[in-house]
Amino acid sequence: MKCVAIVGPKKLEVQNREELTGKKGYILIDVIKAGICGSDIHYWVSGEPKGLVMGHEFSGIVIDNGGSTKFKEGDRVTALPISPCLECKECKNGNEQICAHTWEHAVGLSLDYPGGFGGRVLVREDMVRHLPDNVTFESGAMIEPAAVAIRAVNISNIKKGDRALVIGGGIIGLLTALFLKLRGASYVALSETNAARGEKSVKLGVADEWFNALDPKFMEKVLAKTENGTGFDVVADCCGNSPALTSAIVLTRPNGNLIMVGISLGNVSVPLVSAVMKEINIKGSIAYKPYEFDTVIKLVSERKINLEKFIDDIVTLNDVQHSFERLTSGNDSAVKILVDPNKHKIIELDN
Repeated sequence: MKCVAIVGPKKLEVQNREELTGKKGYILIDVIKAGICGSDIHYWVSGEPKGLVMGHEFSGIVIDNGGSTKFKEGDRVTALPISPCLECKECKNGNEQICAHTWEHAVGLSLDYPGGFGGRVLVREDMVRHLPDNVTFESGAMIEPAAVAIRAVNISNIKKGDRALVIGGGIIGLLTALFLKLRGASYVALSETNAARGEKSVKLGVADEWFNALDPKFMEKVLAKTENGTGFDVVADCCGNSPALTSAIVLTRPNGNLIMVGISLGNVSVPLVSAVMKEINIKGSIAYKPYEFDTVIKLVSERKINLEKFIDDIVTLNDVQHSFERLTSGNDSAVKILVDPNKHKIIELDN
């Protein structure tokens, strides 16, 4: 099978590998669409682990049901890529997202289970979900990042009428802003260093205003949008770097809620004195609970949210390297690019 694998820092390569085959208890899926995620970008930048085939956001068609009585060949599906043990205290308490084993064999995030950029994925049956007939494969590949965002909002303690700030206008930032609005936020601001993305957040209707984080008067302008200039009720940091998290702490009101959604692989420095003096509530948010993943599928099926409006492009395997470069350029408006691993087959037939 053709796939795209990491071969070095900021370097991907199209390779030929042996086709994945079926396995009892697992569902073999022919991937129709797969998304490029922010965590994929971390791996791409570091160049590790070498040989990893990414793509943990995907939708497709079952081609081997592994003996399942729930799924059959031809079913349209998506899946949670995680691998919780289901035996530990966290799993039994419904916190599969923080199980110590959740990422050990995650699809597209581990070497032993290649992701959607390989055209086929092998997923534990209990992690696979049917796609309703009215949910497209494009939307199906967007369920996973939307579930990340809904998780962050679920633990944000957002209340109707609250004012919120989202730091970072990537796909998770935009989706977080979307769900904050749906939960009743009366005003959602978004900060970005990329003007094209900032403008897109307002154009898509998920943010009321956007502010350039590089503006020397950024803090002053943003605080002016809060009650008595004391800060936002809810702040979601979807970047994870030191400047972003520093801004998040400063811009959260006393006893307000700061949700850390973005991830940094390195250490960050933050003004803890400000967080302590204001007694702000800081909480990390990782992945999602299975019910949150299922909630997103239901919202899409009921036409309560439109995920396809966030998709900027759909590319072939040959275009994946360039797509990563676009998403990290700092001036491109793209926030979500999907990969169609089957497009190369069509191109080869045409040639």
